[in-house]
Amino acid sequence: MAVLGNPKNTIEILQKYNFNFQKKFGQNFLINTGVLEDIIDAAEVTDEDMVLEIGPGIGTMTQYLCENARQVIAVEIDTNLIPILKDTLSAYDNVRIINDDILKVDINELAREYNNGRPIKVVANLPYYITTPIIMGLFESHVPIESITVMVQKEVADRMQAGPGTKDYGALSLAVQYYSKPQIVVNVPPSCFMPQPKVGSTVISLRRHQQPVVQVEDEKLMFKVIRASFNQRRKTLANGLNNYGGINLTKEQIQQSIEELGVPVNIRGEALSLEQFACLSNIIGKKLVK
Repeated sequence: MAVLGNPKNTIEILQKYNFNFQKKFGQNFLINTGVLEDIIDAAEVTDEDMVLEIGPGIGTMTQYLCENARQVIAVEIDTNLIPILKDTLSAYDNVRIINDDILKVDINELAREYNNGRPIKVVANLPYYITTPIIMGLFESHVPIESITVMVQKEVADRMQAGPGTKDYGALSLAVQYYSKPQIVVNVPPSCFMPQPKVGSTVISLRRHQQPVVQVEDEKLMFKVIRASFNQRRKTLANGLNNYGGINLTKEQIQQSIEELGVPVNIRGEALSLEQFACLSNIIGKKLVK
C-alpha cells in the first residue's frame, strides 16, 4: 500500500536513514496524496503499461505507479537514496531500481527488454535545474514514448504550452509542441513539498504526436532556425538569422526567404507559428542546397 504521500511517514523514513537533502540534485519530495493521484490519473497508467520514473526520491510516487502499472523502471542518480528505495519498494515485485544519470541510460534498451519495444510512459517529479535537457533528450533521441507526465517549475510549464506573440513563447514552446501536445494538469504550491521550494510547480502532460503536426524536410535545420530566431529576442527575425553563425546565407538571401514565407521582412521570431517556422526552414533549406 502506498503510504509515503503522508508527511508523517515521509519524515519517519528520512529520519530512519538519517537522509540529508542534496541541493545539487534539486531534491523536493512530494507530500500531497491528492497531487499524486492527479499525476497517476493524468498519465493514464494502466496494468498494461511500462512506466519510466525519473528521480523517484524515496519512492513516494513510485509506490503509486507500482500499484497501477505492469512494470516500473525507477532511475535515481543519488546513491544515498538506493537503500531507502529498496526498503520503501520492497513490497512490489514489478519495479526495477537503476542508480544512474537518466541522460546516460539506454531507454531504448529498457523499452525492448520490458515492453517489447512498444511506447512507454514517462512520469517524473523533475529537478528544476535539468528539466529541459531531460525532456528534450527524451524527444530528440526518438525513444518510443507515448506520453510524458511531469512536475516542473510553473514558469517552465507556461513556456511549454505558450503560443505565438506571448511573453512565454520561445524555442522550448516550439520544440515541445513539435513533438507533443502539452496540457496543464494542476498547479502545485510549495507547501506540497518537503523541503518547500521557493517557486510554484505545475504538473504538465505531454502526449506524443503519432504523426508530425508540420511538414519539415530537415528537422535539425528547423531547430537551428528557431534557436537563431530567439537568440536575440528583441531583434527582428532577419537580424537574428543573419547574426547566428550556423546559417550560411547572405543577408539578402535571408530577407528573400522571409518574403517568400509571406510575412513582413521586419517581423520578429516570436510572431511565427510552428508551421511558419517549418515552412521557413524548408525555404532556407532549398537555398542552402544551391
